[in-house]
Amino acid sequence: MRSNERYRWYSSGDINAYFGLLLDNLAGLVLTVSLLVGAFGMPSDFVVGSMIPGTAIGVLVGDLLYTILAFRLASKTGRNNITAMPLGLDTPSIFGITIFVVGPAFLTAKAGGSSPDEAARFAWHIGICAMIYSGLFKVGCSFIGSSIRQAIPKAGLFGSLTSIALVIISFVPLIDIMQEPFVGLVALAIVLTCLIGQVRLPFRIPGTVAALLVAGILHYISAPILGKPLFGENSLDVGFLPTGWLDVFSFAWWQQMGVAANYLPIVIPFALATVVGGLDCAESASAVGDDYPTSHILGVEAIATLVAGICGGVIQTTPYIGHPAYKAMGGKAAYTLATALTMGFVGIVGGFAYFYMFVPKSAVFPILIFVGLEISAQSFVATPKRHFPALVFACVPALAFLAFFFVDQILGGMGIQLSGALWNEGLQSSMDQVKTAVANDPNAATAFDKVSGALTLRPDMRENLMIVLMLKNGFVLTSLIWASLLAMAIDRRMQAAAVFAAIAAVCTLFGFIHSPRIDNSLYLPFSILGESSRWTLPAELLSRVWTMAAGYSAVALLFWSWSLFLRTQPDQGPIYDANESAM
Repeated sequence: MRSNERYRWYSSGDINAYFGLLLDNLAGLVLTVSLLVGAFGMPSDFVVGSMIPGTAIGVLVGDLLYTILAFRLASKTGRNNITAMPLGLDTPSIFGITIFVVGPAFLTAKAGGSSPDEAARFAWHIGICAMIYSGLFKVGCSFIGSSIRQAIPKAGLFGSLTSIALVIISFVPLIDIMQEPFVGLVALAIVLTCLIGQVRLPFRIPGTVAALLVAGILHYISAPILGKPLFGENSLDVGFLPTGWLDVFSFAWWQQMGVAANYLPIVIPFALATVVGGLDCAESASAVGDDYPTSHILGVEAIATLVAGICGGVIQTTPYIGHPAYKAMGGKAAYTLATALTMGFVGIVGGFAYFYMFVPKSAVFPILIFVGLEISAQSFVATPKRHFPALVFACVPALAFLAFFFVDQILGGMGIQLSGALWNEGLQSSMDQVKTAVANDPNAATAFDKVSGALTLRPDMRENLMIVLMLKNGFVLTSLIWASLLAMAIDRRMQAAAVFAAIAAVCTLFGFIHSPRIDNSLYLPFSILGESSRWTLPAELLSRVWTMAAGYSAVALLFWSWSLFLRTQPDQGPIYDANESAM
């Protein structure tokens, strides 16, 4: 029944909700900078001054629009207890875009002779293009969101999310946390106990705030004693109202749209995951009484992503699955409004630089551990129990990424290659020079041979690492396909399983998954453009691709034949959930 009571858009519960949503987003920004600067060596001033403002603007626009939707829903229903949909940076995308798109683009440009600043600008443009592709994809999905959910089982949709959340989001931040365990473990204990266990702190202090304060104090007390730096390792000089990001409006990045298309196998699955997450967020909000139109939720998400990209952002936004939790806190619309304004301020004015320098990562990153665990838990809650093995199966390709992550840094830094020549040109040239210099000294020549042998991978190790490389390349899409295929097989929907296997074969042939290239770029499965074309694979790698595709094709044939047999078995009919129907 409609109430005429005026909408009370703020309450004391908005305070807890505000700190939770804000610190989650700030942690995402810190992680973005840490990965790009720490893992790839990008110039910190460039990252903070050019990439962060646009990324923060995306959150500003998205949370403002969700705040407006809350007012509109309150006006339409006459209710005064409407809670705005929370929006923030998509944590899986932070890892996916930085590690698989922006970071590799930076290293590729540097390897081509660009200076660090030039390479960073190139990588920034690639990231912007990835955001535009993602936003356009989400605009299209806002009209067909329900059809996507019907075509792909929940195990597939959530499988790729689980693989990122459990294997990467819940692990990679631990490296920074354990570098300062006296601080990080205390913050982690507070965050997990308060946010997962819902255990109350004195004076009802929000768990995220308490973790930040306690860990911050411990850091500044213990750092001088333990010989740790008080402030961030990278000093920043972006100044008040940084202007570097305004270069985005020259639209020079548009020239890289073609190059950025190579990264679509990474970008699109992450965008699809946020679309599915948006659908689930709309459903979870409806379950607690806030019935937002699904198209509006997805539309705002798409607009925020596009705006972020146009303004130079590199991380997409997404509605957060925790709407019921924010409603339970007593949040209304003030918390999203305050988060929008704060994120806009720290991004545009330059305040984030000080947060990044003065707040220890070991105090912030425990929030990301919670996010990873929460995403994983929600995936199992939303997936039928019989499909749990499919969710776990989806994590296997992500394990390949984790196995290759540090190996790649070691081998790449040394110049050792997995295909073609044993060493890259730089290392080969150096080794040839040393070999020539010691040719007349038997002892030195013997020592050189030992060093050469140590820098040469055993054939079996080279083969194993190549397989791991192919498993990890495009693993987000691989996880989605593998989990969907297994879920369909569990449900005895063998024709659908055959379709997913056939899709995997086609994706392999063009490099969307299992690319044998170290840069994970796309290619053609034949050599019609000539050996020198970037779309052409060497014969050695092309044979690997066709072999892998043949394996998937055999699986597709197997399941199709199996479906014909099952038609003769009355007690082996396909399994459908209540909200599904036979196609």
